[in-house]
Amino acid sequence: LCAYGTPHYKEANPAMLNLITFPFLFGVMFGDMAHGALLLAFGLLLIFRPIKNPVTDLLHPHRHTIALMGFFSFYCGLIYNEFLS
Repeated sequence: LCAYGTPHYKEANPAMLNLITFPFLFGVMFGDMAHGALLLAFGLLLIFRPIKNPVTDLLHPHRHTIALMGFFSFYCGLIYNEFLS
């Protein structure tokens, strides 16, 4: 009856599946090369040059997800032939 805590019956952990499918589906939905490039640049900035302020400290655990969202958005925008639309 416990809703929180360690699973007892070896349930599947959906976290690994969500790490790739969420950014990819975001890219399919968002699909724009320019906005994807900006998001990818911001994600790479967070990865390679961490900025110390309260706003980016909240984004620090999600920096790789933000970079993947930008990459997939750029990729899908390339396929859709969309730029600043």
